[in-house]
Amino acid sequence: MTRTEAGTTAGSWRVGVIGDPVAHSLSPALQQPGLDALGIPARYALWPTPATELPHRVAGLREPDVLGANVTLPHKLAVMALLDEVSPLAERAGAVNTIINRHGRLLGDNTDIAGFAAAVREVCPDPAGRHALVLGAGGAARAVALALDELRVAGITVLNRNADRASRLATGLSPVAIGAGALDETTLRRLLPQTTMLINATALGWHAGETPLPLDLLALLPDDALVVDLTYRETDLLIAARGRRLATLDGLPMLVHQGARALALWTGQGAPLAVMRAAAAAARAARERVG
Repeated sequence: MTRTEAGTTAGSWRVGVIGDPVAHSLSPALQQPGLDALGIPARYALWPTPATELPHRVAGLREPDVLGANVTLPHKLAVMALLDEVSPLAERAGAVNTIINRHGRLLGDNTDIAGFAAAVREVCPDPAGRHALVLGAGGAARAVALALDELRVAGITVLNRNADRASRLATGLSPVAIGAGALDETTLRRLLPQTTMLINATALGWHAGETPLPLDLLALLPDDALVVDLTYRETDLLIAARGRRLATLDGLPMLVHQGARALALWTGQGAPLAVMRAAAAAARAARERVG
């Protein structure tokens, strides 16, 4: 018997997303339909949480009617010290994005890694021969690098405007073999001709006119390159890549897959992936119409 089958009444479970801000999050739009499809009496909520309130918020997750929580920026690192246990994968990633309440004991995990790997496999079933170039050196880039290692790509290089930060990421994920360097035009011109998977893991892309690299440099990519942007919207980078007839992938499939993994961890049941995917796509489309 799963935890969600034992002794519950309608509407008795709580779960949500912790962050600051969280109003923009699509997580409720995909998690609530997933819970409903499984027949689980739970409500998924937005839990805006300033840093000063994080310990109190996490302590509240120990209540018997709480399944757990998703965690988004800026708390993915800070939350780790407030938990009873952190999975080895989350330790390596240096970030927790999912908390599971196990009878008052809090377990932290990272589903971004599996989410990115699953999303890539959908559009690139055999990524093993790819040479990946990751732009950015934050938490998202760490998760991507670990996922790329799981996908057994042929090579991984991380570039950041602060080259030292890229080097620290590469060193911190040892023994995974990762190259590192400065995100500048000279380095890009040298590496892009051999890059068959380009991933934007920077924050640049949420707004029109933002790009992590000059778009004319996309002409240097091989014709079979895959361009990935973790932002779950139509970014200038993806539009330009498709203009070159390159394969593209935005961040929505990763969001869905990581969310499905979190739902399975909370409930002990397989997540209804198709339901969650359709709900997330509809929510994004509605947001774009309003925007």
